[in-house]
Amino acid sequence: MPNAPTKFVDVDVSPQWVQEHHAAGDIQLIDVREDYEWDSGHLAGARHIELQDVAASAPTIDQEKPVVFYCRVGSRSSMAAGAFRRAGYDAYSMDGGIEAWAASGLPLEPENGQVADH
Repeated sequence: MPNAPTKFVDVDVSPQWVQEHHAAGDIQLIDVREDYEWDSGHLAGARHIELQDVAASAPTIDQEKPVVFYCRVGSRSSMAAGAFRRAGYDAYSMDGGIEAWAASGLPLEPENGQVADH
């Protein structure tokens, strides 16, 4: 993967990196926010698994393909990425979460999607 972060060095990747590599099909994208947050707005093509369920869902996540977790600002996704790295996954967290994604002018789904309030 060109310009990919080196495995096990930096857990954070930028929204722009995520957009580029998700569009190319190079990564799995998992939203670890709560249902109401997902319903308010999310990244196209992302899979929704709430943080408390992500460990139990590990067998359904491809260990051979990099996985990027995201949440509202990056704290929950950093926890998920760290745990998955310790389990042997090539895992990352989107730096700044969906707030940084939206602030960069990148699209959300549904068409009128927005970042949920706390």
